[in-house]
Amino acid sequence: MSENADRMRSYRRAALTLITVAALYEITARSGYFPRVLLPTIPTIARTLFDMLLDGSMILHALYTFYRVLFGFGLAIVVALPLGILMGRYRAVEGFFLPLASALMPIPSLAWVPVFILWFGLGNTTTVLVVFYAATFPMLLNTWSGVRSVNPIWLRSAGAMGADENAMFWKVIIPGASPFIITGMRQSFLRAWIAVVGAEMIAASSWGLGWVIFDAKEFLNTDIMMASLAVIGCIGFVFERLVFGSLERATIQRWGMVRAAKS
Repeated sequence: MSENADRMRSYRRAALTLITVAALYEITARSGYFPRVLLPTIPTIARTLFDMLLDGSMILHALYTFYRVLFGFGLAIVVALPLGILMGRYRAVEGFFLPLASALMPIPSLAWVPVFILWFGLGNTTTVLVVFYAATFPMLLNTWSGVRSVNPIWLRSAGAMGADENAMFWKVIIPGASPFIITGMRQSFLRAWIAVVGAEMIAASSWGLGWVIFDAKEFLNTDIMMASLAVIGCIGFVFERLVFGSLERATIQRWGMVRAAKS
């Protein structure tokens, strides 16, 4: 009951924040300081979004973008999580991959777009690879930090109670590192969206929310641009609440790591 009440309070706070921001935007749009063509009102954006949802174009663009995000993000999970765990557990692996990660992470993912276009051409492959590159390093380094930060007392206690390497990994290391891992996944998902929109503006041939924003800019269709941004924000918000929130409740809160972190 308390968990449901906390969740409802969280939803109410989120709704209050969004309503406040929307009200401030609407006041600014109606103030006359900016031309309506550059700063359309919320009803104008809502009508445009409704029309694009009705004809299916916005849904199709969103599906293309979401597919690219999930594909690149999934590849990052497959590579970054195991490698981050190995880096945290074995000094030799850490010594080999950490300098490489430290050198590559500061390079913006969009800086690779022209290179990937030369190598792979326009379309999905380039966009997915840019997302994969953007999402890999936050997850990798957070997982590595999480495994390294597991309390040595927990490891010694588990060993004293007869835990083997397999039990030590699943019962101690993964729960202990889970706050860092989920934080890394959240950061990676955020960077994946930043990367996919930028990559679609340059490398997508005709589909995707980034392509819609870039194309609308050419014709000064600010309402279409704002509608696309609203869709991106809604998808990110829902995914954060439903996926990462559920994952956090199933792992960190279930294992009691929230209380451990606060203490």
